Amino acid sequence: MDIPRYRDTWNEDDPHANFKAEVANYSVADPIPTLETLSQATGIPVLSLIRYVLVKWVAAGAEAQLSMPPSVLRQMQAHVDAAEAAGTDETRLQAYESLRQMVAWLALPVEDGNIES
Repeated sequence: MDIPRYRDTWNEDDPHANFKAEVANYSVADPIPTLETLSQATGIPVLSLIRYVLVKWVAAGAEAQLSMPPSVLRQMQAHVDAAEAAGTDETRLQAYESLRQMVAWLALPVEDGNIES
């Protein structure tokens, strides 16, 4: 099974630039060997494991809303702290935009209502 890497370019003002950069970084690795090993060890088909991983990731936004894991909270606080340390309107606006994107990501699974059991 060959899953292509994500390679692209985007404008700096692209509202999805952070997410695209993260996808590009994470898609460097090939997850299939790990999933094949897990499949052999558990007897769960690879495609079922892929479905599990995807649904688990999609549900993570809703789970984060319920529990606000410390990592998400720390990331959000870091944006605010950096903006306050710089003390300019520009850095505060950048922090607001970063927080807006994080909140939008957290709200996606809930707003779309596309999670099926």
